[in-house]
Amino acid sequence: MAVLTKRLPENAPGDFFVDSTCIDCGTCRQVAPATFADGRDASYVHSQPADEGEAHRARMAVVACPVAAIGTQAKHTFGAARAAFPEPLEDGVHYCGWAADSSYGARSYLVVRKRGNILVDSPRYATPLVERIAALGGVRWMFLTHRDDVADHGKFRRRFGCERILHRADVTSATRDVEVKLEGAEPIVLDDEALFIPVPGHTRGSVCLLYRGRFLFPGDHVWWDPDRRRVHASRNVCWFDWRKQTESMERLAGYRFDWLLPGHGTRVRLEADVMAGEIARCIARMKRA
Repeated sequence: MAVLTKRLPENAPGDFFVDSTCIDCGTCRQVAPATFADGRDASYVHSQPADEGEAHRARMAVVACPVAAIGTQAKHTFGAARAAFPEPLEDGVHYCGWAADSSYGARSYLVVRKRGNILVDSPRYATPLVERIAALGGVRWMFLTHRDDVADHGKFRRRFGCERILHRADVTSATRDVEVKLEGAEPIVLDDEALFIPVPGHTRGSVCLLYRGRFLFPGDHVWWDPDRRRVHASRNVCWFDWRKQTESMERLAGYRFDWLLPGHGTRVRLEADVMAGEIARCIARMKRA
């Protein structure tokens, strides 16, 4: 739990607060935007919860925070907040919460389906989350979008016996034992619901997962910028090749989807035609960058 003596001065007066250990990953802003906002280098409480619904979301943010940088002055019980993850979004897709410090607070998602669940990137290996995942059918495949957001992948493999999937170009000493190493630049079919789309650029081996032609899990390739209200990719966090990332985005424009569920940055749901327009405008900005 956060330390009151380290409370950031930007916090609104009252119960919930963020302290100086915040790494500005944005997890709390995703979970409880009514309470948390983006400061210069850290999140902060811009408004104390106005009702029990907002307080519950704020407690969920406490649970999800990868570095325990959120605290309360009053005593709270967190059972309901812990049980809220994985949080259902739509059509069997769940947000895992429980972000891991080792992946800088990256978002992870669980896709629940009859033919075998898919865990997209690795959340923190926390007992309440693992038990809930087990109750939802466990993990058949663990898809790692790129080398940075692998966190506790080995622990999930040992618990569920899942096959881990990562592009060979992003394999490191920490992931050399993954079971499935994707190859090349062409899309790869898992089954008629799941398609892997290589998008080199952010890293050499970045890959998106397109699920049911509606849900795109892009890792850190692209995300939604809530301040400018647009789809965004950043040259400042391109670790491999910006030109290739732009070319990858152009290939991605050939697919239709309405959910964008990134590892970092905010998720968003837009009508497919609107999303296509946002992707096109993002490509135009990338070419000018």
